[in-house]
Amino acid sequence: MSNIDDAVTARVNADHRGLARLSRDLFDHPEVAWEEVRSARVVAEHLSDNGFEIVANFCDLDTAFTATIGEGDLHIALCAEYDALPGLGHACGHNLISAITVGAARALAPLVDDLGVRLTVMGTPAEEGGGGKIELLERGGFDSQHVAAMVHPGPVDVARARPFAVSHSHIEYKGKSAHAAAYPERGINAADAFTVAQVAIGLLRQHLPPSSRVHGMMTRGGEAPNAIAERTEGRWYVRADTLAELAAIEPRIMRCFEAGALATGSSLSVTPESKPYAEFQTDEELLACYERRATGVGRRFVSGPDSMMARASTDMGNVSQVLPAIHPYIGIDSAPAVNHQLEFAAATLSPAAEAAIAQGAIALAGTIVDAALEGNIRNRLVNGAKTRP
Repeated sequence: MSNIDDAVTARVNADHRGLARLSRDLFDHPEVAWEEVRSARVVAEHLSDNGFEIVANFCDLDTAFTATIGEGDLHIALCAEYDALPGLGHACGHNLISAITVGAARALAPLVDDLGVRLTVMGTPAEEGGGGKIELLERGGFDSQHVAAMVHPGPVDVARARPFAVSHSHIEYKGKSAHAAAYPERGINAADAFTVAQVAIGLLRQHLPPSSRVHGMMTRGGEAPNAIAERTEGRWYVRADTLAELAAIEPRIMRCFEAGALATGSSLSVTPESKPYAEFQTDEELLACYERRATGVGRRFVSGPDSMMARASTDMGNVSQVLPAIHPYIGIDSAPAVNHQLEFAAATLSPAAEAAIAQGAIALAGTIVDAALEGNIRNRLVNGAKTRP
């Protein structure tokens, strides 16, 4: 296996500057969920000259693609994400995810025949609340793969993903405008409805499981300070340990929003922004392979407050319910900056982040090598079985 490992390392090292430029390119041109037209094209182009067959607009999603090489009976999916956050750019480091995935795929491309694998890079849009992988799942995009893997940046290295299940909802109240000083009694205040709902949610938190999270924001609070707010909107997330727990908690949160409508006389509309994200089911054997490979290139796994990114929700959780999957985190030495902060976005261009691109790509590619060449793992994956904690 050492010759294959040497080939992987040599290819990633040769590609390293180009991978860093890809990360920087995505950073400089951030595109939010479902709008990643340029990002998807740029990531795919980094694979098109390596023998990969590119399929754009995969599953009729404008910003999804696949890049496939090889004809082996073990079909591997490496997932790339490239959507940015509104107002924060690549503060979750999806530019690094794409660079790591591309680096691993390019390193594996000359080896697919020796490994007996079919390798597909899945360009997956809209992870930040849009549920792109869920759409791909439901449209058959993951039907032929045996395993799915990716590496996500965080402040520190954490092997095991433990994300919350989450629902994403668009909240809208409609009331009636009126002059706030001259005729306030003629208005129905849709902003007050949000206030009532938020107070109710705050009081409810005492009675929710300690693992739950409820948070959101108003995106429209009215039109003018001297007019009763006729229309208000917001985006709200509810998180829980599992989809089952989420299903029990979410109706209680919705009743808080209903209370706002009832108290003010506003009408309420709740629209899901995506299907719920599931908790993650880690494939233990694949994770052990990744941990061994990552440690071998100098990564060190830690715990503590900075490791909480492992609890962040992801639509990769839905993929893990269907396929054996891993979703480890690779550190970029950003502390005290953490994901979804502008300072973390800046840290994705640091020397530590550039080192993480190379080391993450080598570890991810090495994990696939192990899955292909270790007979027990390969046979299990080809036969569609998972390992559990």
